[in-house]
Amino acid sequence: MNRPGQNMNRQSRRKARNAMRSAAIFVAGLALFIAIVAPYAWLVISSISHASELTSVPPHWIPHRPTLEKFIQMFTPDIRGISETAAMFKYAMLNSAIVAIFVTIITLIAASLAAYAFARLTFPGRDQLLLGIVAVRMLPAISIMIALYVTLTKLGLLDTKLGLVLLYLSFTLPFAIWIMTGFFKTIPVELEEAARIDGASRLGALFHIVLPLSAPGLVSTGIFVFMASWDEFFYPLIFTSTYLAKPVPVAITEFAGRHAIDYPAMAAGGVLASIPPLVLAFIFQRYIISGLTAGGVKG
Repeated sequence: MNRPGQNMNRQSRRKARNAMRSAAIFVAGLALFIAIVAPYAWLVISSISHASELTSVPPHWIPHRPTLEKFIQMFTPDIRGISETAAMFKYAMLNSAIVAIFVTIITLIAASLAAYAFARLTFPGRDQLLLGIVAVRMLPAISIMIALYVTLTKLGLLDTKLGLVLLYLSFTLPFAIWIMTGFFKTIPVELEEAARIDGASRLGALFHIVLPLSAPGLVSTGIFVFMASWDEFFYPLIFTSTYLAKPVPVAITEFAGRHAIDYPAMAAGGVLASIPPLVLAFIFQRYIISGLTAGGVKG
């Protein structure tokens, strides 16, 4: 028989283990939070600091003379003495927004139709074609760079926003088709069959039944496509040369000149570039979380 004292010892040891486990989880979570937030916090601090403070040894973690000078320069280009990159940065923001929005809209429309076909229709080579689409996404961009450059040059789309939209679709569409196919497969076929019995066409069932039920998947896919388009650097670095189409990631790098680097301006550009994705993530966070989990559960 167990004695009362032994039971109390077991309970106390169990409580101690639970407390240690909780403390370890808290410490791990705190470390992860710091690792995620610290770089962005330093980016914000750098954007309101003077270059002399950032290059001092040791660096000033808290700026002695905080300033919004770099942000003001980017939105008031009439100030004398500012760099061309700062004066044109707002146009780079506009270019990124236009390209990312059009890429997201076109991708969601085309990917929804294609993914529905892969999820619901039966035709020869369906699985192989889907794998082929994903395989295209795995191609290194550098391997097709010359062919793309020649093609855009002949079409007159070099250094244009339309050219960037077409380039970005080459990697956003395969990703979106693959993801949306998984979402559509989680929706019971019986719902569509009931709609078709009531007289709806296949496209009618798609637009009135499938797409509304796939809203979390559409939103989360759209957010990822937007961020991929917004953050893309390699393609615009090669295919743009002026601010007619140059987006934010390339514009930020131009704060680094041959003889000097404007660290505060580069940090200010990074802060401004981070705002649209952050706003979208906060607005649609409920859909993003449910969308990330929906694709892995069969309906």
